[in-house]
Amino acid sequence: MHGSPPDDVWDLRRVTAADVPALVRGADVLGSGGGGDARPAGLMFGHAVGDGYVRLLDPDGATHLAVSFVGMVGAASAFTEELAGGGEFARALRAIERWSRRSATALASIEAAGLNGVTALATAVWCDLPVVDVDLCGRALPRLDQFSLAVVDGALPPLALALPRGQVVLVDGGDAVRCERVVRAVLAAEGGWAALATAPVVREDWSLEGPVRATRRCLELGARLEALGTSASPDDVVAALGARLLGAGRVVEVARHAGAGFGRGSVCVRDQQTSALLRLEMENEYLVVFEDGAPVATAPDLLVVVERRTARVVACDRIRRGDDVVVLQLPAPAFWARPEHVGRVMPRSFGLDVDPVLVAQPAGAAW
Repeated sequence: MHGSPPDDVWDLRRVTAADVPALVRGADVLGSGGGGDARPAGLMFGHAVGDGYVRLLDPDGATHLAVSFVGMVGAASAFTEELAGGGEFARALRAIERWSRRSATALASIEAAGLNGVTALATAVWCDLPVVDVDLCGRALPRLDQFSLAVVDGALPPLALALPRGQVVLVDGGDAVRCERVVRAVLAAEGGWAALATAPVVREDWSLEGPVRATRRCLELGARLEALGTSASPDDVVAALGARLLGAGRVVEVARHAGAGFGRGSVCVRDQQTSALLRLEMENEYLVVFEDGAPVATAPDLLVVVERRTARVVACDRIRRGDDVVVLQLPAPAFWARPEHVGRVMPRSFGLDVDPVLVAQPAGAAW
């Protein structure tokens, strides 16, 4: 067992090594083409947890816990090349606890998608804490100023960065945009990635502070994909994910463009049935889908590309001409669909002059 909160906190479930395949596949779906490959983090968690488990707590029962949000920031490729030993995440947490003079009684992910869909669970093993099923993104997002706490509070809590070569950097004060710039400057000079932990935060209603139950969503979506096996049809994948089918066919063109910030690119897919041309605009994630020039789906919804034969997610940095793919749209977390929040993650926040085109959440959705 790992993590022992007070007895009056309601357990959502126990997450074990047996959950890793579903967790990884679901986290890749929530990555919307980005967030980094979740498999290395899945291996890290599986090795750390062994025969034990991590307690995943529902946010409605965790309002009195001091929650530190943890995860990897920087280039996922750098993380894969220079894998964490595990000590980085615990080092970041202990440093911010010393700085803030407050101990965390639970952890949560900064971004329950891609590799960060798993890193908080691994950190929970190393630090012997439970995980609250709330995060700051509910999907993959590229910038710290897009974290939900920055949207709600106008600033981020103090945070610590533990670098892979041993240094710890504390960032406190200033608005979220300035914080993002400082963190990016540190990462550029020191290996490309770092483990991040925020000062512990207490909230009365987590659903007002950020996306909730994204890890539960990862586990459910991943389990459904695992159950499909190989050679599932596009309709099978649509039904398993509760998605909207945008098209299916061969990738006919991939264009990538370097820029001053994150790289940009576009992908064109010729639909096999209708011959319509789908164009996906991408940065770190897929952001907009056009059909014959008209926008049909946008962020903050999850725009997901899967390989037709295996139903495995095809990330932005791995998609290639000739790939046989299915293009899907899944609803955004409820937090980002709210009118007061959507402006921070819609296409214009990425420099694309397109209005949001979103699908409705299913009735009774928990996230």
